[in-house]
Formats: sequence, structure tokens, C-alpha cells
Amino acid sequence: MTVSSVFQTCRQRIKPKWKTAFFSALILGLLIHLPILVSDIPNHDGLDSIYFDQNMITSGRWFLMIACGASSYYTVPWVIGLLGILFLGMTSACLTELLEVEKTWAVVVISGLLVSFPALASTFAYVFTLDGYMFAMFLAVLAVLLTRKRKWGFLPGAVCLAFSLGTYQAYIAFAMLLSLACCVMICAEDGKIVDKVKRMASFLWMGLLGMTLYLTILRVLLRLQGKELAGYQGINGIAAGEASDRGLLSTIFAMYRDFFAFSLKGGVLFHNGLSLTAAGLLAAAVLLCGGWLAYRRKWWKSPLFFAIIVVVCLAVPLAANGILLISPGVNYHLLMRYQWILFPIAGVAFVSRCMEGDRFPGWMEWIALISGAALIFFYGVTDNIAYGNLMKKYEKTYAYCVRLLDRIEQTPGYYPGIPVAMIGVVGDEQFPVTDVTGEVTDVMIGMNGDYLLYTGKNYESFLRNYLGATLNILPTSAMEEAYYSEEYTQMESFPGSDSIRIIDGILYVKTENVTRN
Repeated sequence: MTVSSVFQTCRQRIKPKWKTAFFSALILGLLIHLPILVSDIPNHDGLDSIYFDQNMITSGRWFLMIACGASSYYTVPWVIGLLGILFLGMTSACLTELLEVEKTWAVVVISGLLVSFPALASTFAYVFTLDGYMFAMFLAVLAVLLTRKRKWGFLPGAVCLAFSLGTYQAYIAFAMLLSLACCVMICAEDGKIVDKVKRMASFLWMGLLGMTLYLTILRVLLRLQGKELAGYQGINGIAAGEASDRGLLSTIFAMYRDFFAFSLKGGVLFHNGLSLTAAGLLAAAVLLCGGWLAYRRKWWKSPLFFAIIVVVCLAVPLAANGILLISPGVNYHLLMRYQWILFPIAGVAFVSRCMEGDRFPGWMEWIALISGAALIFFYGVTDNIAYGNLMKKYEKTYAYCVRLLDRIEQTPGYYPGIPVAMIGVVGDEQFPVTDVTGEVTDVMIGMNGDYLLYTGKNYESFLRNYLGATLNILPTSAMEEAYYSEEYTQMESFPGSDSIRIIDGILYVKTENVTRN
């Protein structure tokens, strides 16, 4: 078999819509995220991740080290970002195949929604791990696609799901929501009820086998490395099979409350009147198409139709927030909410599929196209507002640390290696709040705020990696006694004249607010 014959075979087997989805995601992804791709702008976690081997097995991510290995363990935004967008292109192709989208305009819009959603911009703030995360998302979608399209597809699907979880656990929500969508599609198809139940059950087997395989590999690797899971984000409870200690009913209620709160007031799906209008028009098109389809096919006469609607409405919030069943106290930030983009994607896919069958009014298709394109534009603008603020955070942090380092080195009694004690925050009473993007970026973790500094470790990393200075900054526990002393309390906050003082051989730097509770 020659190289030419292999390429010829691949070209024949790759569907045109897959190519459209892939290249639409690639082109739109590059256009929207180019500012962050060609820059090296860290966030607070990135300060100490210029080189990071991604060994996160104590957080349950046993495959992340391998998934990120292709781009090296150095923070090289262009390489990592490009790989991430390539994985998104593959994910987009899988989505169009899974949702059975044939219309070219819908394929392009779905790809655009996937690569423009602000959750991706927040992930770019943690660019040192982005390619691994995007690969995990691709595996989660591929797991559902294999289960849907192959007779015994739940077996390779379970393997894909296990490796997706081993890279980043949050994308299990993608698999859950898409599995639910596939079950609805199966219900709408012709065939015997028994056969439909068997096909729907395959998604359950895929999930159970995938989770079992993930946990088995995790436990084996932990034992081989002699490590234990950390308590970060409740991952130790997941591996131990522990459920929420809040009670099942209260946990489920919290999941519903969080779902509707984030969907309606989260400031991500829409954050201004124009994006709200676009989202509303898309939702209206979906409802109109659904009503028209139910009328044309007389589904409204079947009690099963209404039962399916009720089950789906009850199941969607649980699938979107599945991780809260195990760890209700998790810091559920935007990186873990990427699955919300599946709602407008599913809306576009549904409208486009309706146009292929029954005689629907053409203006419904135009509404879906225009509203979907508008959302892509608004999401892209949001992403770039966030990137602009991230750049300003870095520049303000740089200027701030130059001033601070100069004052520290000019303090009488200072010598290289002197123990330095500091809390790590930046007092907002001494410096003006200049971030004007709060309305847009407040929920975009890694992108919001004025400075990159939140802990003494952040100071240490920034000064070492960006100013070429080494300070012997002590852990917070080493200054607890002095922190509550009258002498420290009466110190001014930086840049006050008395904000840096040597006490018992330790150089104390007070950066927090003058007043504290």
C-alpha cells in the first residue's frame, strides 16, 4: 500500500460535512483566538507553569501528562493553541455526524459556536494545559458517537470515556448530554420499542464501563506511584465512590437551582440585550419547529410524546451538572461549564434537520442561521474583551512588582536570601480599580480582576520568572504569630512608607488593605 493510496482512501471516506466542520472550526478558531495564540500572557496559575510536566495523577488526571506531551511541557501558546483548535475541529466533525446535520450553513454555525464560547477563552487563560483539555473533550464526544453508530460501539466508547476522564473529568457532562440527545433521537425513529430500549441502554453501559475503567486505572497507577488523591475539588470522594453528604434530594435541588441560575443569570450564554435577543430568537425557532413537527406528525395525540418531554426536561439539568452529585461543594467555574454550548448547538442542529423533511416555513431556517451567527460574533467579542483585560492584568502586575521589588531591596537591613513574609494580595484601598470589564469577565475564571497576584507563591513566581529576582518568601504558616501582632497590624500597606519592615530577622511586606477584619 502506497502513501498515495492511503491518502486516496482517506479522502474517499471522509465526508464533505466533516471537512466543512473541521476547517470552519480551524478558521474561526484562529480568527477569534489569534491575540492569545501569538502572545505569552500568563494568568495566576500560569506564573509558575512556564515548564509543567502535567503530572496531575493526585487530581485523578492520570492521562493528562501524555495528552499534553506532544506540545512539550513548556508554555508555547501558538503550538498548544493550534493543537487545541485542531482537536476542536475534530470534535466539531463528530458533533455534526452525531447530530446528523447535513445543511452546510448549520455545520459552519455549529463549528463557530463550539470555538467561540467564552468557556474556551477561559481555558486559554490556562494555555499550558489547553491541548490536553481539548483532547479530553474530543474523546468524550467520540465516545458517544461510537456508541451511537456501532453495534458494539459502547465498548470502544467506554475506553474513550475513561481516557477523557483521565485527562479532565469535567467533560463527562458532554457525554451525558449528548447521550441524552441520542436517546431522544432514537425515540423519534421508527422501530420496535424493545430495540429502542436496547439501543438507549448502550449509552448507560458505555458510561458505567468507562467510569469503572477510569477508576481501575487510577487506583492501579496511584498504588504503583505510592500516591494518594488530593482533596482538590472533591476528587478524592469520586475515586472512593462517596456520594454527597447533603442528602440526595437536597443535592438534586441544588443541581436544578444551579442549572437555571447559570443559564439565565450566568452572563455567559448572553450578557447584553443583543445577545439575549439572538439566544431568544434561536430558542423561539426551536420551539416553533418542535410544535410544527408535533402537529404534522400528530405526536401531540400520543401520551408517550409528553412523557418524553417531561423526562428530558427533568434529565437535562442533572446531566449538565452531573459532577455535583458527587462533589456538591466543587468550585464550579467556567472551565467546567463548556457543555452549555451544546444547547445552542442542539438548537441549530434541530432546526436544520427539520428543514430536511416536513414542509417547514423557510424563515425558521433564516432565524436559526442569523441568531447562531450573531451568537458567534458576540461570543468572539467577549473572548477578545477578556484577552484585553488579561494583557492589562499582566502589565499592571509587572509595573507593581517593579516598584515593590525596588522598595524591598532598598530596605535597610535587606540582604539576598532574607526570609520574606507577605500575604500575597494587592490592597484595593491603595490602588485604583481600573478593570472596566467586570460585567463581561467576572465569571470568566483567569480573566477577571486587576492583578495576577493572589498568594505569596504568585509573587515569588512572578518576580523569579518575569523580573529575574529571587526572594525567599515564606509560607503563610510561618508568619501567623506576627500577622496578628500589634506591630504588624499598625504597619501601612504598600506603597506606604512603613509597609516594609524587618521584624525578628524576617522582612515583612504588607500588601493587603490598611484595614482588615
